[in-house]
Amino acid sequence: MCGIVGFSNAWHDAAGFPAIVLKMLGMIRHRGPDEFGYYYDDQVAFGTARLSILDFAYGQQPLASACGRYWIAYNGEVYNYVELRQELMAQGVCFLTKSDTEVVLNVWVAWGRAGLARLNGAYGFVIHDRITKETVLGRDRFGKRPLFYTMVDGALVFASETKCFLEYPGFNFEMDAEILGATFLSWAPLPGQSIFKGVSLVPAGSILRCGSSSALKIESYASFLESLHRNRGGFVGSEREAIRRTRERLTDSVKLRLRSEVEVGSYLSGGLDSSIVTSIAARLLPHKLHTFSVSFEDTEFDESADQEALSKFLGTMHTDLRVSNSDIADAFGEALWHAEVPVFRTALVPMYLLSRCVRDNGIKVVLTGEGADELFLGYDIFKEALVRSRWDSLDAAAKKSAVSRLYPYLRHFSKQNAGAIAEMFSLVGGQANSSTFSHEIRFHNSRFSLRMLKDSERIYQSALKSLERLASNNHTLSLLERAQCLEFETLLGGYLLSSQGDRMALGNGVENRCPFLDAGVVDWANSLSEKLKLCGGLDEKYILRRSFIQELPCQITAKPKQPYRAPDAAVFKGRRMELVEDVLEEAGNQLSSFLDIDFCRRLLAKVSGTLAKGGRISPREDQAFLFLSSSAVIHEYFVRRGFPARSGPVPPVVVMHDGRSPR
Repeated sequence: MCGIVGFSNAWHDAAGFPAIVLKMLGMIRHRGPDEFGYYYDDQVAFGTARLSILDFAYGQQPLASACGRYWIAYNGEVYNYVELRQELMAQGVCFLTKSDTEVVLNVWVAWGRAGLARLNGAYGFVIHDRITKETVLGRDRFGKRPLFYTMVDGALVFASETKCFLEYPGFNFEMDAEILGATFLSWAPLPGQSIFKGVSLVPAGSILRCGSSSALKIESYASFLESLHRNRGGFVGSEREAIRRTRERLTDSVKLRLRSEVEVGSYLSGGLDSSIVTSIAARLLPHKLHTFSVSFEDTEFDESADQEALSKFLGTMHTDLRVSNSDIADAFGEALWHAEVPVFRTALVPMYLLSRCVRDNGIKVVLTGEGADELFLGYDIFKEALVRSRWDSLDAAAKKSAVSRLYPYLRHFSKQNAGAIAEMFSLVGGQANSSTFSHEIRFHNSRFSLRMLKDSERIYQSALKSLERLASNNHTLSLLERAQCLEFETLLGGYLLSSQGDRMALGNGVENRCPFLDAGVVDWANSLSEKLKLCGGLDEKYILRRSFIQELPCQITAKPKQPYRAPDAAVFKGRRMELVEDVLEEAGNQLSSFLDIDFCRRLLAKVSGTLAKGGRISPREDQAFLFLSSSAVIHEYFVRRGFPARSGPVPPVVVMHDGRSPR
């Protein structure tokens, strides 16, 4: 696992390229604290901040092909690199290292874009062809690892994190009101977007080609939608056979992700998904597995009892990180520096603190449970969609009964106010065959946050059209399949794998691995019927629970889905929100230019006053307050360049390649 930076077709004197690359690398040394390396010639320069996990002795980057024509800088892990290496060797390819970096380079050289679909992993890369002068950027099929790019005076500039652009000459950040609105609506920037003008993200499962003319071309090579079309309806066997094959696929996936020259740990949330991953890993490893979890002083969010019970059941060496409200408030800004995007909840902050705990315990790699809910229909949004699709056929009593069964874990969605929720379902309505029907409740609730922006109705309609275009190719899918695709494209890729996933883990030099997002597991899940995944419309992740019912305690397999949550606005009780206040008071700053200042002031006053009195604010006010607060922090750090001082030693520069000189 590493971070990469670079640029192509730059106007600077090539002699100054190394200094720029090293400054850019310095902004992401948290991703690769072990060593730096770079390559440059008269046209291109790129470098790597390395987190050493495989081939300590010879895995340095950037790396050249045997003939010296191609160079690669690579961030991530390809878990099936051993099998691909053997296949390439059988075709006569010679390898100088044992690293997966060299495998990725040779896959590209041998098979081109088609070969990328055979990579099973989490990665971003840049490959430069010294003969054609083409530079290619690429990302894994589900977007687990980030790779941003922008154009500055005709140069293509790229990096694993946007903060690196702060060190590129002539670049300045500017927030984009339209994309900020889309982020407020869908809870994350849309695929290929960042919240900054002119800064884009290489789409998941795609490559970006840049030739000597600086013309850019994006090409897709794999996607969740493609897997769904290719595999849907493919399994026609018995439930017993589905259980066996589900166990096999997940076991194979975990086994691949235990490949490492360093110790691999596991997150243990107390829910089904991480419990399954942990149980498999504990069974496969010859030593005790080290597990990690977060617990909260607020009992509404705490799952420590289940975490401790499961650790004892599986016999793991367990570390629990107790997080207080003040811990979350104190680390909020630091977590946002790594997230680089406004957020609607504080749940990413405890994950940032947990990864620091993991690293302090000497662990560089952890297994996680991301992807299970999207694949096996674990979220409320899937059950909501089914209930809403037959809403008009239900009488009043049946509507209240259906709603009350949807949210057993949330205090504000209890039986006592099921009537109010039923009224909202009736109000939102919608056509079940529309491309965004499943997410219209989410979008409806998010409209309150958009009221913080000037011209909010126009921005809302624009963002909604963007989401509809995103889902326009899904018209042949079922209701639940359309919902899955939207979750993969929005919340999973834009938030769970990014802000709350990669960025919080790599913020402390920890690599997270997601066994449920294995290419084979995804294909298998997509072949299963919806009945096997969401039995009866309410029994979420049915086949997944059945597959591991013998390996886990009943309190885990019988436990209703409880999303990972943390205290939100309440953590700021009694604290002044100076950055927010400054934005609202300072005339002419970029963020305030597209905020509805009066609305934001009223929101801030209400939230602060309610919390001071010990009251509770509504979920939509909570969400809007977090979006406002985090937007102010992002504006301060990136637009005004008031980012926090970087700490820690600078890694040694161990690889320096001057491509202008003969090899």
